Amino acid sequence: MSLPQTKNYDFDGEGEMLLIDKPLDWTSFQVVKEVRNLFGIRKVGHAGTLDPRATGLLILCTGKQTKSFDQMSAMEKEYTGTFELGIRTPSFDLETGVTERAECSTVTSEQIRHVAMGFVGAQLQTPPMYSAVKYHGKPLYKYARKGRTVERAPKEIDISELDIVSFDTPVVRFRVVCSKGTYIRSLIHDIGERLGCGATLTSLRRTRIGEHRIEDAMTIEELEALRDELRDRKHALDENCVPA
Repeated sequence: MSLPQTKNYDFDGEGEMLLIDKPLDWTSFQVVKEVRNLFGIRKVGHAGTLDPRATGLLILCTGKQTKSFDQMSAMEKEYTGTFELGIRTPSFDLETGVTERAECSTVTSEQIRHVAMGFVGAQLQTPPMYSAVKYHGKPLYKYARKGRTVERAPKEIDISELDIVSFDTPVVRFRVVCSKGTYIRSLIHDIGERLGCGATLTSLRRTRIGEHRIEDAMTIEELEALRDELRDRKHALDENCVPA
């Protein structure tokens, strides 16, 4: 996106809502920390976590705008991505290595679309073990990394759209629109289980949260450029205010 040239930012007072394009392998907290350091913001957080292996739209709020977190987190999300048939991993994505392989050459695009349609609508979804959901005060991924599996309560989610964009064995491209709290990794895992060959999420990009779109988001590099612009603007104003 092109950077706004005339906007006056009030990060710590009334606050700002920042649309960020999260890079691959960054945690959501790393993005928050980067923004805090770049602009010297005291109060900043994000609405809706993205896994490190996912990219795309992350909404950050500062100052009084942090009161909007609950409202923004509740908005529907849109994702695009890819998954690979015939492989299984403990994390349901490529954060962990492949532990199982299965034959999938006979699976057709019609079968994939038929199975995918069965996941459209309201349903219960069990959070994956590799997640930040708490169990006895600890995130599930800490148990998973020790090889432990614990009971997880299923949560109600809603998938309003699930499109199979293309299929080139064994890679499937998809688009999904879903409610808060939906684990796309688990959705893909469940599709693979119904197909009988397994499936693993290989890439994921969040493209929309409510009415906010990735096209309007800033990259980390653009944030750095904005920091420099605001700093230069302040220096220019300070120089103009120096008494003659």
